Amino acid sequence: MAATIRCDVAIVGAGLAGGLLALALAARHPTLDLRLIDVADVVGGNHIWSFFGSDVAQADRWIVEPLVCHGWRAYDVAFPAHARTINQTYYSIESARLDAVVRARLPDRALMLGRKVAAVTPTTVTLADGDRIEATGVIDARGAADLGPLEAGWQKFVGRELVVPDGHGLERPVVMDATVTQLDGYRFVYCLPFSPTRVFVEDTYYSDSASLNHKAVSRRIDAYAAARGWQVAADADGATAWPRNEPLHEERGVLPVVMGGDFDAYWRSGGRHLAKAGMRAGLFHPTTGYSLPDAVRTAAAIARRTDFASAALHDATYALAKATWQARGFYRMLDTMLFRAAEPDERYRVLQRFYRLDPRLIGRFYAGQSTMGDKARVLMGRPPVPVGRAVRALIGSGAGAAR
Repeated sequence: MAATIRCDVAIVGAGLAGGLLALALAARHPTLDLRLIDVADVVGGNHIWSFFGSDVAQADRWIVEPLVCHGWRAYDVAFPAHARTINQTYYSIESARLDAVVRARLPDRALMLGRKVAAVTPTTVTLADGDRIEATGVIDARGAADLGPLEAGWQKFVGRELVVPDGHGLERPVVMDATVTQLDGYRFVYCLPFSPTRVFVEDTYYSDSASLNHKAVSRRIDAYAAARGWQVAADADGATAWPRNEPLHEERGVLPVVMGGDFDAYWRSGGRHLAKAGMRAGLFHPTTGYSLPDAVRTAAAIARRTDFASAALHDATYALAKATWQARGFYRMLDTMLFRAAEPDERYRVLQRFYRLDPRLIGRFYAGQSTMGDKARVLMGRPPVPVGRAVRALIGSGAGAAR
């Protein structure tokens, strides 16, 4: 028989945004009756999230510090004409840690995992088995809504953890290695050294197409490892340790790189009067597609509240998302130049020039908090794309519009 469950706040979607929100609310409002709902059996899915130390304000670090699995004091970038070590902290979170911390911090009744959602309203969540959750307020954090109202290119990737018994030799992350052959747009390889013998390698493309050929990109990871001289662990049959019995981590994804569009149409596509968080709210960096910094800010902002009524939650999350969209027209303009003015195999020149700039500017860029001086510096000097094409691209797209 179907049951009715009543609570104060129901969070739909136990990914990064939903998990951080649940942790922040549980910490700041220990008597609040929460429900965290997801079709998956675990919190966070199967992901690695990384962030720069400057992405998270000091006042908000309490939210993510228990989740950090790996940390480094610096990171490297490499381009055909420029390589550099940047002395800024960099961190990674594994989804298994997020799952463990959420389970430890929330009571058992709060976790409604392995439950498929059939319908969501501002105050109710109906599950596929007929159970119904009635809440003072519902927050939808299930991932992207309809991306149709947004003009976007794509950042797509395949990442795989490798075991190199003789050692991979990396002392710190390689956030961008763009010395690789440029294919399917701007291509770079990203490496996270988890231990002297474990390294996560991700092959990434800033592409005009959202299609992802997993097998082809996975083979390029093998080729990259071989080019570095890494002898990857093999089983008795001579096959690499992945994917036989799937002993190591692998993930893939396609993220929007937003050039413009109608924010309000995007918001309505996820539920007109429904409070939202994460990708569902449009709270992700237009250039990188990453949502962790915004997810932390959202969790902190909601945790500071005392009114969790549905209308108040909607208004608060909409105001935050709208203000963020309006503040980020500069990044959408740069994305337009990258995708519309630069030839696909020449896009690396844009990032190559960017990574010659002040590390503090770079940090503010990734945090989505560039100053007016930063913006002027990024645009100063000879542009790495043809000026005429850049002007035509900007005029033709209306990039940066804050509709």
